[in-house]
Amino acid sequence: MTKPTVAIFGIGLMGAPLAIRLLDADYKVVVWNRTPEKADPLVQIGALRAETAAQAVQSADVLITWLADRVAIQEVLFPAERASLLEGKTILQMATIGPSHSRGIEDAAIAHGTEYIEAPVLGSIPEAIKGTLQVMVGATPEQYEKHLPLLKVFGENPIHVGEVGQAAAMKLAFNQLIAGLTASFSLSLGLIQKEGVRVEQFMDMLRDSALYAPTFDKKLVRMLERDYENPNFPTRHLLKDTELFLDAAAEHGLTAACLEGVRDIIAIAMAKGLADTDYSAINEVIHPPKSST
Repeated sequence: MTKPTVAIFGIGLMGAPLAIRLLDADYKVVVWNRTPEKADPLVQIGALRAETAAQAVQSADVLITWLADRVAIQEVLFPAERASLLEGKTILQMATIGPSHSRGIEDAAIAHGTEYIEAPVLGSIPEAIKGTLQVMVGATPEQYEKHLPLLKVFGENPIHVGEVGQAAAMKLAFNQLIAGLTASFSLSLGLIQKEGVRVEQFMDMLRDSALYAPTFDKKLVRMLERDYENPNFPTRHLLKDTELFLDAAAEHGLTAACLEGVRDIIAIAMAKGLADTDYSAINEVIHPPKSST
């Protein structure tokens, strides 16, 4: 079977390693980014640069969107002058957006004669590089089977969650846990440190309990050393996803006061200039360092 040509829109932290995975799997890859120079490393290893989003749409069969939000996706893919270019293409939406947003984009795609599926992922840059992302697919069973070979480039076992919107909901459910677990761990760790309890003893007991989550060990050193540089997932993205979850919760009448508190903490971290650091930087708000004065 001939492999489709794939265009990737947005080649930031996750879009770039996905492009590399596709190139390694012998796909023809076209890349487009609002900041053109970000494409340079990918072009050097075989990707084709699209000078415009329209050129990327025209030159590919499958259009992977890894853009910031619903508005960016609509602006890039659905201006009126691009309607004829989209016909017969497949949009593979992989970024984190709300369930209702994804369904709205599906409606726009269908109106343009375009196939649409969603495939958000759980995992970050290391998993993207290794091809071990957990891929959640919102699509019809037929679409899932049709695009499974492509999806397996990113993760060994893509899961068909259900129809469009349901994979987006699952992704938000996971990211809500990221926000809540990180905040809770920072708070507990802060009390341990303030009371002079040995952190090693706390962690040993935590690891042996039903309360343990591996993310605690992943963020422990960052919080202890207050080193939040070189993020795989920055604070600003966590704020966006938390707000998306709160919007979805409100639509369904869910009480999310606990998450609203975490959202406020993340927003304070953003105001402190921590937007582009690792999201564990919310520790600076929950357990601020002693004042030097």
